[in-house]
Amino acid sequence: MKVESLHPWHVSYAEAVRLQRDLAKMVIRRSTFRIDDLRHVAGCDVSYSSGTNRCYCAVVVLSFPGLRPVRQETAIIDAGFPYIPGLLSFREIPGLVRAFEALDMIPDVVIVDGQGLAHPRRLGLGCHLGLILDVPTIGCAKSRLVGEYDTPGPQRGATTDLVHRDELVGAVLRTRANVSPVFVSIGHKTDLKTAVELVLSCSPKFRLPETTRAAHRLVNQMMRENQNANRIME
Repeated sequence: MKVESLHPWHVSYAEAVRLQRDLAKMVIRRSTFRIDDLRHVAGCDVSYSSGTNRCYCAVVVLSFPGLRPVRQETAIIDAGFPYIPGLLSFREIPGLVRAFEALDMIPDVVIVDGQGLAHPRRLGLGCHLGLILDVPTIGCAKSRLVGEYDTPGPQRGATTDLVHRDELVGAVLRTRANVSPVFVSIGHKTDLKTAVELVLSCSPKFRLPETTRAAHRLVNQMMRENQNANRIME
């Protein structure tokens, strides 16, 4: 998968904030796809080796609607940007880009384990990655970063609006009955209604979408294998 660079990654805090504000204007908030036409959905995940900047990145592509893994790629890098709340994409996207570049296909949609528009400057990881990859993306986070909301009903599929500074920035979605909801927001080239529908379709049994679960399993496997290799070398 070919990925075009939109900007340098080694930037200062002020430059990163400026870039976020500029890039947020480029996000397409309408859907460029129909769910019925989808064939492949992808998930990605990033984890860090304890006490280091070693960054383990994974991308898993699943069939849709079957949700069976068909491709996976990984990358390991040392993060070049510090951990700063609200600027996580500058820390994680460089490694994810390496994993996506190794794919021999382009997924129809990527569901990101993080925020999209539901971000102080409207450029969470989901939006930023969507612009970099130039594919539709959706943010599906486990917790809220910004905004206020009413608790959705207990049944699967119940939603409420997530509102920040008088703007609708996402939806609070119950993917399993009587289980904590997830926070869905537009990433790029989609609308909120479509994003919610796709996340629900990708979460037939568990709280998190199968895309996220598959990528998380692969990242954990990478970390275990790396730790075992280090023990053998010692």
